Amino acid sequence: MSDIKITIIDREGEAHVVDAPTDMNMNLMEVVRSYELAPEGTIGICGGMAMCASCQCYILSHEDLLPEKSYEEEDMLDQAFFVEDNSRLGCQIFIKKELEGLEVKLAPEST
Repeated sequence: MSDIKITIIDREGEAHVVDAPTDMNMNLMEVVRSYELAPEGTIGICGGMAMCASCQCYILSHEDLLPEKSYEEEDMLDQAFFVEDNSRLGCQIFIKKELEGLEVKLAPEST
């Protein structure tokens, strides 16, 4: 098993250091859901298809190691609330070894 440690700051401002597997093709949104760091039904509403922005987060570290935003991700962020320069969709960030120590903060709920 090859896990990395990442820090996720929930919507209440509490930081959680969690183990995220690099060998399961999981994305950040799925990690947040598996640790129940956001209330049920408030994150990953579209199932990770970059169609709802409910998994928007702010990247606090390792931003240069992430892939470029896809057209679909850019388009969704253009329609989202509370967007910042470091906003990304968690469903588009796949967990890999290079992201050891990643720090993110969940964006506020848009509804």
